[in-house]
Amino acid sequence: MSLLNQTIGELLEKEAMEHPDREAVVYPESGLRWSYQQLDKLSSQAAKGFMSLGIEKAENIAIWADNQPEWILSQFASGKMGAVLVTVNTNYQAAELEYLLKQSDTTTLILTESYKDSSYIDILNEVCPELKHSEKGELNSSKLPNLKNIIVISEHSYDGCYTWKEIMEKGQSVTDESLLERKDSLHYDEVINMQYTSGTTGFPKGVMLSHYNIVNNGKQVAERMNLTGEDRLCIPVPLFHCFGCVMGTLASISQGATMVMVEHFDAEKVLRAVDQEKCTALHGVPTMFIGELNHPSFDQYDLSHLRTGIMAGSNCPIEVMRSVMDKMGISEITIAYGQTESSPVITQSKTDDPIELRVSTVGKAQPNVEVKIVDPATNETLPPNTPGELCARGYLVMKGYYNNEEATKNTIDEDGWLHTGDIGIMDENGYVEITGRIKDIVIRGGENIYPREIEEFLYTHPDVLDVQVIGIPDEKYGEELMAWIIPKEDSSVTEEDVREFCKGKISRHKIPRYIKFTEEYPMTASGKVQKFKLREKAKEVLA
Repeated sequence: MSLLNQTIGELLEKEAMEHPDREAVVYPESGLRWSYQQLDKLSSQAAKGFMSLGIEKAENIAIWADNQPEWILSQFASGKMGAVLVTVNTNYQAAELEYLLKQSDTTTLILTESYKDSSYIDILNEVCPELKHSEKGELNSSKLPNLKNIIVISEHSYDGCYTWKEIMEKGQSVTDESLLERKDSLHYDEVINMQYTSGTTGFPKGVMLSHYNIVNNGKQVAERMNLTGEDRLCIPVPLFHCFGCVMGTLASISQGATMVMVEHFDAEKVLRAVDQEKCTALHGVPTMFIGELNHPSFDQYDLSHLRTGIMAGSNCPIEVMRSVMDKMGISEITIAYGQTESSPVITQSKTDDPIELRVSTVGKAQPNVEVKIVDPATNETLPPNTPGELCARGYLVMKGYYNNEEATKNTIDEDGWLHTGDIGIMDENGYVEITGRIKDIVIRGGENIYPREIEEFLYTHPDVLDVQVIGIPDEKYGEELMAWIIPKEDSSVTEEDVREFCKGKISRHKIPRYIKFTEEYPMTASGKVQKFKLREKAKEVLA
């Protein structure tokens, strides 16, 4: 398969020319429907709106919202005018938001008013108290010197902030010629998207992805799942993840398919959207599919049009896969594996692979992608059926980590191989099984959580002497977090105290579900904590 030398903007424009009246985006709950021509036109208007604020090519602009229509417009608008879209996890709280905005040198933040029970406006005012006394576009924050523009996706106006409507109106002051000139200055191999992923050091790193990376990954993912222009793909996965904004939006656009959006995951809303819109494809992490299958109203919805889709994010139990194929009728469901650093999909199963291969493996390498398994100690390539570190090479490898050359060098070697940190086994036919992680990542409901990040935060509690965070198996989420804490002498700290300490400071999904106090940890002779022994102990304690 040949690779596309296209920007995100060009990808959309080509589809809008070929299928102007075909539905591109549908929001069943609000009744919003945009054709490809409308999506293209609105994206250009938003692109001109961004330019009216003086936003230059390669400037970093962040978006902090669930799957709103404005998120999609921002993705394609930035793709047309060349600003780098920095995606912000919807679960972030004050400390995480401040870190991301500072590390990314973001100049413009687009946000929704709130998400679930978090007021984003309140969190932003906590991070930037100067906002309340600022003119629009002239924020002068002591903590975030680069941040100037705040755009709120709302009809309601807030001090120091533009509304989305104002940005669309301001776009009228920028000529079509100016936008065309900007588009002509873009190159498909330039960075256009940045997503934050935690490292083992616990501090998130900005993964820089180019048009070339994600346009081609989206297209190849779509082709592996047999997506066509006749398909209607339901997208309940978050757009701030590659699952949403590459395997969802870009995969759909590459084939001229229709995107049926769910603003944030709710099992019944997904079932209703699939039924109402006659969706033929559905994405999700295993937890989402489990939620849909076990919903009390499951039998009331007609899912008979479903055919294909992707399950990814964490290992899929065989029973779940069977139920998805038999009860939901998604006979061609595929499994995908990758990471943000690889744009994201490295391997994917095919729609006609036997179910055993679709469950026991994560499929084969995508076209134009090389995969090898190496000995982590020597870097020597290993023979088939031997566990080692999975490495990938090709168009999909990120440009690097933003302002972090050392981490980039540690991840991409001199020959261009991306070292994933995951332990894999590849058979003679190229099918890959992921068996574990060299880094101690915990995957909870498709979200990667790095124990070191939680440990570093819990160390700041005045009564915590030492802390070790591990993942333990969980039926619902795949894994849950458990913190083993050695309290300081004479401390009377309780589990509840620790949880209260976390609230509002770190994302809810990062707060350990289980907290246990201990006097010591199992150690090696050289003084390293044996986390596998803590996991064994956890099973006994929780049993």
